[in-house]
Amino acid sequence: MLSQIFILSSKGDRLIHKDFRGETHGAGTDLADVFYRRITSLLGDQAPVFMAHEGRHFVHVRHAGLYFVATATPDASPFALVEFLNRLVTLLRDFCGPLSEKNVGLNFGLVYELLEEMVDYGYIQTTAPEVLRNLVHSEPVATKPFSLLDLGSIGLFGAETQQSRVAPSSAASRPVLPPRGGEQSARNEIFVDVVERLTVVIAANGTPMKVDVQGEIRLKCYLPGSVELRIGLTEEFCVGKSELRGYGTAVRVDECAFHSSVKLDEFESGRVLKVTPNQGELTLMQYQLADDIPAPLPFRLFPSVEQDPPGRLRLYLKLRCDLPPKSQALNVRLQLPVPKGVSSLAQELSSPEQTAELQPGTKSIRWTIPRCQGGSQLSALFKLEVPGLSRASLLELGPANLTFELPTRTCSGLHVRFVRLAGSTPGPPQRWVRYLTHSDSYVLRL
Repeated sequence: MLSQIFILSSKGDRLIHKDFRGETHGAGTDLADVFYRRITSLLGDQAPVFMAHEGRHFVHVRHAGLYFVATATPDASPFALVEFLNRLVTLLRDFCGPLSEKNVGLNFGLVYELLEEMVDYGYIQTTAPEVLRNLVHSEPVATKPFSLLDLGSIGLFGAETQQSRVAPSSAASRPVLPPRGGEQSARNEIFVDVVERLTVVIAANGTPMKVDVQGEIRLKCYLPGSVELRIGLTEEFCVGKSELRGYGTAVRVDECAFHSSVKLDEFESGRVLKVTPNQGELTLMQYQLADDIPAPLPFRLFPSVEQDPPGRLRLYLKLRCDLPPKSQALNVRLQLPVPKGVSSLAQELSSPEQTAELQPGTKSIRWTIPRCQGGSQLSALFKLEVPGLSRASLLELGPANLTFELPTRTCSGLHVRFVRLAGSTPGPPQRWVRYLTHSDSYVLRL
């Protein structure tokens, strides 16, 4: 028998809460908080589907970074509850479209109406979509689809940044065709930039709670005439949970959208984009991948906090770079909020090129690492003077926020196989493919 159902975001925000029997007398928010604290404090990478708390059972499934949780009495069938939650996920996808925190928030009225019709006083009535379509009256609200038109100088996330322009040449230049000619070839160039932004939330136990990659393929063309350009992507590139293409490791994305000028007649068979560009910049494709990236996350943080009375705090941070040994991260900065009463900071860093400072305005430590090689491990010891240090002050510590750039690398695994011209040009053009991944939000909880 169901008591409550709630849907939580990856950060623990309550999106949907439905109390079917009123047995908790307004404690639904407390139960949601209890579940989230327990699920994020587990040591293992895989959280158990069933958990017990004060005579009440929690059953949950996770999809698209969201937690779908049911509370029930001990006499309820756990397998029936798991099946019901999975069917609820399928129904929400059918009625509301792709699951996301934003989409659930926009369609909360429809979600509540579905739950009202599916469950009566804790007893499951129906999960048949053809029956529910005749019972619900709310119209779904669609999220704004990917739009590649009229981007101009606006970046992928609506703000003009250095990364939203062309990736800098220091961040991974690889000529596809050796340069030929003299001054003419300098103005006869094609740049293809694959830029990705990484959003990650990692729990205190090291479990990734949210992983999101948003990327784009940008073309900058400096050809004197209009010729058709053919750009070949990874042959194993899949959109959605498709079958494996080719013989290598699949490169999968959840969503993908193309500019209206891109011809896709060869995309299904050979993963080839065809376009006849004018001089200037054009965003060919945007894509998104959530929760399931093929490569390990680039950074892990292992913190240790010790309280040395009176009023002293020792903070030891160990930052591990899980990139391949031949890769590197640039411009790494870790921002860590500290208790507001901190009066001074002493530091011991593992290498001389690193710097750290206490920023009085934000009451946070800024640890700067110009370059971090893949497979390396860096450490920093901070000694804080905190007059009147208390348990409440310790709650002001963290979470850490990391910013960085990964040249020559994509987290999705997407690569460009070739860049070819179908027509003739006055001179052989020089073609460049450049890759860059940088952090949009990389949060590590202590």
